[in-house]
Amino acid sequence: MKKVKKVLSILTATALVATLAACGGTSDKDSGAAAGGDGGDKLKKITLFQSKVEITEPLEALVKTYKEETGNEVEVWGAAGDAYSQQLVAKLSSNQGPTIFSVAPGPESEKLKSYFSDLSGEEYVKNIAPDMELKVDDKTVGVPYGVEGFGLVYNKDLVDPANMKDLDSFTKTLEQLKADGKNGLSLSQEAYFLIGHIINTPFALQSDPLAFIDQLNKGEVKMADTKEFQEWAKFMDVIKANTKNPLEVKYDSQMGDFATEKTAMVHQGNWSYSMLADFGDFGSKVGMMPFPLAGNDKIAVGVASYWVVNNQADAEEVKAANAFLNWLFTSETGKKAIVDDFKFIPALTNIEAGDLDPLSQAVHEATTKGETITWALNYFPSGIITNDLAPATQEYFMNPGMTGEQFLQKLDEVWAKASK
Repeated sequence: MKKVKKVLSILTATALVATLAACGGTSDKDSGAAAGGDGGDKLKKITLFQSKVEITEPLEALVKTYKEETGNEVEVWGAAGDAYSQQLVAKLSSNQGPTIFSVAPGPESEKLKSYFSDLSGEEYVKNIAPDMELKVDDKTVGVPYGVEGFGLVYNKDLVDPANMKDLDSFTKTLEQLKADGKNGLSLSQEAYFLIGHIINTPFALQSDPLAFIDQLNKGEVKMADTKEFQEWAKFMDVIKANTKNPLEVKYDSQMGDFATEKTAMVHQGNWSYSMLADFGDFGSKVGMMPFPLAGNDKIAVGVASYWVVNNQADAEEVKAANAFLNWLFTSETGKKAIVDDFKFIPALTNIEAGDLDPLSQAVHEATTKGETITWALNYFPSGIITNDLAPATQEYFMNPGMTGEQFLQKLDEVWAKASK
């Protein structure tokens, strides 16, 4: 159970750790001074506010290294987990906000966007991987901490991605695996693993996912009337008919069955490799491919949190904040710590990924090539996956007579109530 809690925590905050935890590393005073000290100039002291309690000490070590290399100071403010958002709003509204702070995409960043500085002209933002920056009115305002991705994690001995390109080939694959005594694809009962991730794909395939979500919130469109969702419902019917009921599966057993080849595929992310590693070396046998809805050939890659600079700070603080972020993302010290010390997937193309596991490598390659679909789920109404979509999905899998079409109608119904 501890592993489940750990991974679910990762889902909501994994990328938050990625950049903040860039502590330690090898000192490179010459490059550090150039990157973070504006050619050696003494810059104004800045403050930094972040929500991840677990990385308070590494972050404090990082800013000490920054001071050693550049002579400039960063004061770290801490917050107690869930209290971060409330404390941040209070500090910003009282004009006592930090110089740099972290925000999650979606409702939180939308709420606070009036405080974001335009970072478009800064050198370090030019290295952000395609479509991974936080933007407001076509201006880059946030730098991603790191990336995560999910899709169909598969056993190369049991599944050939060339035979999984559309609904028809997906169906044939699952039927054949069932006939062979294998569970073709496993979902599990936890809310995000049951519905939150797999329903991301039809949203992400809309021409403008955010606009579609906004229209859905207003009742102007319905999932049941949209072709990508109609096909997605057929995929769900195939899963329901040919695989083990996910309500009988927990994350631990899902990954255990995959590791022991009882299951051929799981709908999971790169984080799942850490559990596979407990069963041995799967480097040559495991891969990640897209969920092939409507011919989709891209992995879902997203960012859990961004660095932003407070535009209410004075000009000298804003200058110092950008110097620190530039040092973090361009100095050898910062880059080395991000990858080597904390094993995260970098979201900037100038940072080499290092020795990644095969699932993280797949996500990294898709990210740098721009071959990704968005995490539209970041923009869902707050709490809707756990409180509304998951119960509706449980009903679908508990009721043998409930069709995918009826399931879609149920999802539209609960979404309408949740978004009021």
